[in-house]
Amino acid sequence: MNGFARLFFLACLTTAIYFIAKRIMRIRRNILLGRRVRTDGPHSARLKNMLLVALGQKKMFKKPIPAILHLFIYTGFLIVNIEMLEIVIDGIAGTHRIFAPYMGSTYSWLINVFEFFALAVIISCIIFLIRRNVLHLSRFSGTEMTRKPLLDANIILVAEILLMIAFLSMNAADMVLQNRGMEHYVKTSGFILSGTIAPMFSEVGNGTLQIIERFCWWFHILGVFLFANYVFGNSKHLHIFLAFPNTWYSRLQPAGSIHNIPAVTREVQSMLGLASENAPQENNDTARFGAKDVTDLTWINILNAYSCTECGRCTQQCPANITGKKLSPRKIMMDVRNRAEEVGKNIALHGKDYDDGKSLLGHYITDEEILACTTCNACVEACPVNINPVEIIIQLRQYNILEQSKAPQSWNMMFSNIENNGAPWKFPQSDRAQWMEKV
Repeated sequence: MNGFARLFFLACLTTAIYFIAKRIMRIRRNILLGRRVRTDGPHSARLKNMLLVALGQKKMFKKPIPAILHLFIYTGFLIVNIEMLEIVIDGIAGTHRIFAPYMGSTYSWLINVFEFFALAVIISCIIFLIRRNVLHLSRFSGTEMTRKPLLDANIILVAEILLMIAFLSMNAADMVLQNRGMEHYVKTSGFILSGTIAPMFSEVGNGTLQIIERFCWWFHILGVFLFANYVFGNSKHLHIFLAFPNTWYSRLQPAGSIHNIPAVTREVQSMLGLASENAPQENNDTARFGAKDVTDLTWINILNAYSCTECGRCTQQCPANITGKKLSPRKIMMDVRNRAEEVGKNIALHGKDYDDGKSLLGHYITDEEILACTTCNACVEACPVNINPVEIIIQLRQYNILEQSKAPQSWNMMFSNIENNGAPWKFPQSDRAQWMEKV
């Protein structure tokens, strides 16, 4: 690789790192729009969650076939891109397959492993494209699945196919050039899969073949740079990275447990004279009961939204959605992420005190949606990365009821019965045992 090519590579590498870092900081800023929240619980339990759910993809295997295909894509893309280390070093130093002379036959063995996974990625991506665009599986549809999220999935799948094809083609051309004894092409033990397509280059001249090999090399490395920037731009494929912190911070308490609202607890303590002057005040808790906008949610709720894969398993399992109601847990998470992006952009452009007149509840999520939720936690159980839409829905309900007094009449009757009778039914406590008299 000549001096100009090395400088161009360094420029591309630096540019890619700069924009990726910039996008990571933007995502971090948006996640931290949420309230601070304590993350209690043993680290051992959190580590177990992360290793089993994020790394081991335990919950994916409730649907074995897509789970296996996803595992091929996930592990394949990660393993194949281990070779990125060698490509980056070659690009900076101007070398070619710098590790080959030092690793001997082990080098060819590793490349063969990489090629197996590259082929597995190609096959899996093709099957996923067919499932989405030919079979039109029901869970990939819905009002929230507009052109953008559908196109996003297809772009990623096609990009992965092209990157893997470039990787295999590069190796095939490289192997032919090795066998011809071309200078700078280090002799290896041979590559099995790319070796099967090498004969298609047998009649190609050395100069043309070098151009093909170099084109595939540049296509692969620049494609990875663009892929990473696209993912961190605003793609659902952020879950590749965010699944790990998301599962680490997922709640350890039973799914059905509901936390007391700290602001309400302090109000009650204050009325009873039990409040401490030195009690810690959590960000925004004194300003609002429940949540109206993303800034009222916790930062973990917003992390959940950015970790959403838009796979639709939550909506597919939601009994409210199944019975035709408007609620879609996937839409809830997509709305939270989109609103966080909007608020973050407004802050960047106009300052932190800017009010655009919008809110999460009302402009993105309707009262009808949050009232339809049965809080059964089927969506939480179904999510492959432990996302919790119910926690967000409950906070939105709390705002509507406690601050806006917008509970349905039947709910108000239930609240009144609980307050007066200690039960949802309109019977005094003294009459509760009367049913036994008729037995």
